[in-house]
Amino acid sequence: MTQESAPQQPPFDGPPLSLEEELAAARAEPEPGPSIETVNESLKDGLNRCPKCGGTDVQLRGSTGNLVCLFCRHEWQEARVEEEFGLGEGIDQLDGTVIASGARRIQADVADVLTFKCEACGAEVVVDTAHALNARCHWCRHTLNVNQQIANGAVPDAVLPFKLTKDEAVEKIRGFASKRRLFAHKRFKAEFVPENVLGVYLPYLVIDARAESEYWGKAEVETRRWTEKQGDKSVTYYAADVYRISRKVAFTVDDLTIEGAAERADLSSGTTNNIVNSVLPFDTKNAVRWNASYLVGFTSEKRDLDVENLGPVLEDQLLSIGRSQVEPSLGRFDRGVRWEQERIDVGGSRWVSMYLPVWLYSYRQESNGLLHYIAVNARTGETMGSIPVSKPRLLLAALTVGTVLEGVAGAILVATS
Repeated sequence: MTQESAPQQPPFDGPPLSLEEELAAARAEPEPGPSIETVNESLKDGLNRCPKCGGTDVQLRGSTGNLVCLFCRHEWQEARVEEEFGLGEGIDQLDGTVIASGARRIQADVADVLTFKCEACGAEVVVDTAHALNARCHWCRHTLNVNQQIANGAVPDAVLPFKLTKDEAVEKIRGFASKRRLFAHKRFKAEFVPENVLGVYLPYLVIDARAESEYWGKAEVETRRWTEKQGDKSVTYYAADVYRISRKVAFTVDDLTIEGAAERADLSSGTTNNIVNSVLPFDTKNAVRWNASYLVGFTSEKRDLDVENLGPVLEDQLLSIGRSQVEPSLGRFDRGVRWEQERIDVGGSRWVSMYLPVWLYSYRQESNGLLHYIAVNARTGETMGSIPVSKPRLLLAALTVGTVLEGVAGAILVATS
């Protein structure tokens, strides 16, 4: 066995961590860091008024991504948080865990139901923040919004507005389903209802981080290959030099997104809602300062995971990024590399809570009760989903393909004999 050190790699500070030490590090509390307040201080709970005429009938115009006043038609957009709060800067200088106000720890005893007094007519209006962040006054029809952050995870720091309209999303879903119509269950095709395509803002934590990762393992370089006859079969053998290798890399990540709701990560819940993460990435650089008017006409899901819950998830993703960073230095090991131990040191991280827009279509399959989803990224149009399959059609297609391949093989044998 031959020993190799990675070229131009700095020496390690000590031996690899034991499994017990790695688990303890993963469970460790985040380091305290300064808080960045990203709430829009110019807004207060209640009526969101047009900056031009003072009208309160304000909502998102999906074709532009701007807010529009339905009275004077004035359009505007809140400031992008990337520039407003310098979120793209200083990543290589991050130290400790910096948590934005919308990503702070959720307090379980905070009530979801809030009561506001309508500024227009004085009536009291109830908003259930577990499901929505605005409600209409039943007397004067003004829309009341929740803009101040509350400690139940409902109000994020920033929002990425919808860009695709509902009609565009319906066409994306139709196209996705039509490409799979050969295997799709006939009831799914017959019962497709465009009205059931819903726009929803889903909670994510967007993270900047500075990290250093280390890897230890074995790698092989093939030195010889030969084939031997064993009865009617030929067996190929190879010889290789085996190396113990190690790699170390420091890097930064900008706008890494991790889901903020636990239910979508639960693969045993009888749904296919984890498909939402397959439509990543989002252009989070275009996220704007929080304004509840962006949610008018859409639903939203409340964040229920804290930074300390997602620390191990972040470390796992950073280890994966680090492996890709060292990959170019492994080219000479043509038989591959097997990492046996790895370690991650997160020097600093910054966490911002953000709503990201998705169009969703759901369909419950009666035969097994499985709830299928098709998701459309409401910024890029990327579409992915799960469709109930007709087993007879799938079997027929498999038999047909098998028959065709058998016929092709027979034709080749005839042609070459």
